[in-house]
Amino acid sequence: MVHEFIGDLGHFCVVVSFISALYAAFCFFKASSIGEISIADGWTKNGRMAFYVHAISVLGIVVSLFFIIYNHYFEYHYAWSHSSRRLPTHYMISCFWEGQEGSFLLWLFWHALLGIIIIATNKFWEAPVMTVFSAVQAFLGSMILGVVIPGLELKIGSSPFILLRDAISAPIFASQPDFVPQDGTGLNPLLQNYWMVIHPPTLFLGFATTIIPFAYCIAGLWKRKYTEWIRPALPWALFSAAILGIGILMGAYWAYETLNFGGYWNWDPVENAVYVPWLFLVAAIHTMVAYKNSTTALKSAIVLVITSFVLILYSTFLTRSGVLGNASVHSFTDLGLSGQLLIYLIFFTAVAIVLAVVRWKEIPTSKKEADTYSREFWIFIGALSLCLMGFQVLIPTSIPVFNKVIELFGGIGNFAPPANQIEYYSKFQLWFAVVVALLSGVGQFFWWKKIDLKTLKDSLTVPLVLTLIVSSAIILFGDVADPAYIILLLAGVFTVVANGKILIGLFKSSPKLSGGAITHIGIGLMLIGIMFSAGYSKVVSLNNTGMLISKESSAEFNSENLLLFINEPKTMLDYDLKYKGERLEPVNENMFISKNDVAKTAVAHLVTAKTQIFKGDELIFDVNDTIEIAPENTFYEIEYTTKDGDTFTLYPRAQVNEAMGGLLASPDIKRGLSSDLYTHVSSVRNPTEEQEWSEMEEFRVGIEENFFVNDYVASVEGLQRLETLDGVDLTSEDVAIRARIKVQGEERDYISEPVFLIKDGLVGRISDEVDDLGLKLTLLNVHPETNNFSIGANTRQKNWVVLKALEKPYINLLWLGTFILVIGFGVAINRRYSEFQKMKNKGLE
Repeated sequence: MVHEFIGDLGHFCVVVSFISALYAAFCFFKASSIGEISIADGWTKNGRMAFYVHAISVLGIVVSLFFIIYNHYFEYHYAWSHSSRRLPTHYMISCFWEGQEGSFLLWLFWHALLGIIIIATNKFWEAPVMTVFSAVQAFLGSMILGVVIPGLELKIGSSPFILLRDAISAPIFASQPDFVPQDGTGLNPLLQNYWMVIHPPTLFLGFATTIIPFAYCIAGLWKRKYTEWIRPALPWALFSAAILGIGILMGAYWAYETLNFGGYWNWDPVENAVYVPWLFLVAAIHTMVAYKNSTTALKSAIVLVITSFVLILYSTFLTRSGVLGNASVHSFTDLGLSGQLLIYLIFFTAVAIVLAVVRWKEIPTSKKEADTYSREFWIFIGALSLCLMGFQVLIPTSIPVFNKVIELFGGIGNFAPPANQIEYYSKFQLWFAVVVALLSGVGQFFWWKKIDLKTLKDSLTVPLVLTLIVSSAIILFGDVADPAYIILLLAGVFTVVANGKILIGLFKSSPKLSGGAITHIGIGLMLIGIMFSAGYSKVVSLNNTGMLISKESSAEFNSENLLLFINEPKTMLDYDLKYKGERLEPVNENMFISKNDVAKTAVAHLVTAKTQIFKGDELIFDVNDTIEIAPENTFYEIEYTTKDGDTFTLYPRAQVNEAMGGLLASPDIKRGLSSDLYTHVSSVRNPTEEQEWSEMEEFRVGIEENFFVNDYVASVEGLQRLETLDGVDLTSEDVAIRARIKVQGEERDYISEPVFLIKDGLVGRISDEVDDLGLKLTLLNVHPETNNFSIGANTRQKNWVVLKALEKPYINLLWLGTFILVIGFGVAINRRYSEFQKMKNKGLE
């Protein structure tokens, strides 16, 4: 059945939202342009109502699309492409923004909500600011419009409400136009992580909030209120930087937990495309603060606020136009929106630049010269450092764009991005980080008091001495030897100590003013944590056996990985470890079960229990219970024992996914106060490949009679006549007998249940494998006259896994610094918003 109404409703809401955004932009523009207050108020009311209609329409789109996904209406291409019936509700929410259309819709939703807040909280700036808001919403709305202009064959946007039969060409739709798949293709397994439920909406809220300082800036230039826009824009700029930063760090933590490159930041072009605007936004905040306190750096603030928003648009173009298709694993494919994205980028860039150029001479500048001992000078140096830091990442990241531009003019674009992007970017960013850290420490003393050379020496003496003492201890006990890392460590410690001194003084006098010092302490701790966890990450899974794991693999692979066979102990640095076998995760239970304790069914995500399965002392699944699992995920139980005798277990995950490049491994992490033990599998036995089994060995045995298979003791516990058999239609004339065979392994007993089948007069045999032990058992025949039966056994190499483990020292300093950074932003936002409210109450805003 085609549920056309909900799709039509959703598409109707898209059209209404687009038209109402255009009309709101027109009304607010008229209100801003007309001098007569009574007429302007009328246009403002019209614009306000149009934006409310727009916001309601956007909500209607969101509800319609989620309704389609939640109710599994797979006749819609978006639902079929991104969801499936087996996904829990929280992952169905993730499906909403996995696709391009959904992510644009999420961006639209946040803008609509923020626009309503601006209307409700700042009537003075409402008309010009909402003109910019509404215009941006119209452009974003066009991205999901999905309308083709007749005659021109011009497509505007990509609709999330397009039917599957209209989106793809499949022969089945010719014969069955109303065909609806039973299930969807599902959510990318790597995105089935709780961070993916909260990271994208946080990141897009950060994207969305960058429009607010930009809109205030454009409004200030437009209305010639060159200085007044700073105060209402500053709290929002701080909020935007905080949320965008949190979103970036959430993505880093997701990568740390989910991906197997051993870290949290890979300098991937898509990561860079978000990181660069954040740097410019932070630089803009510093210049805005400088102007608010001393009427300097106004032009710098204007340029940087505009630049940060333009870079958000540019990052959107990079990640969604398909231009990074060969340079990033995170980028979206082009849905035909690259032209629209380019127009979106060029339009707002051109409007902002033209307006700034036209008004440039009118913008007031301070006559006061910033000397070396002024806070304005050091803020400017800090902002300049952040901008250079951003440009160093932006230019190499844009190489695919440069190539496209060259090809557009008939040339050959063959510039190559950095081969080793982690090494390339890190060697430059490290020194920028040192400069920023030092400025973050020194600059605070210039900020809070009048400084000359003597006062500066007095102020810095104690922090410098403490820095040298603390750093020396860390270098000595942490074995920090690399000169570059020693310098980074000194800079990070100095930032913490210097800002700590400032913070103590502020807590005694004005705690509300402590946001900057707290934020800078967070940055210092983050730098120390990054230095240790990235610079001194240590491989502990060293292969000292002298045996190659694989002749086809690199020397690095053979030296930094361990081959573990099931239940065979191995020693790894300070650990004894043992591979305990493959595990599955039941969908509705927080536990792991052995693959050997369940039998497959005709449905991939359903298995049946061969034996009783316990969690602790509690019986969770009884024999023959059906268990729902996530079949794409296999977990590998690794038992660690420390030299002190403490034991813990890790469950790294792997997905064998040929469509996504083969093995997709996710780590499991043992978190400690001083370091994390980061473990992932590097190679596993591929269950989709045909196994090389030995020649079958035949045994003729009776009930509970022992026989030896591959050095393991086995016995048949009994036979059972089956009335039903999964995947086979049994009649009263057919016979199906299942044997229950117990195999005694090194540490546990295993159950194998092969089936002997006579159907329609033909004999069939369904073997059963004991994966851990490398056994395949077959019930060959039943001999009722002698009360015994024939068992066939094939063997292969028993189960194994190749493991890599790293120690990530002091990584908790990174996460602690992140937490403190967010607190600092919160304190600063509260202070600036309180100042704005006071001025507003006085009628000055």
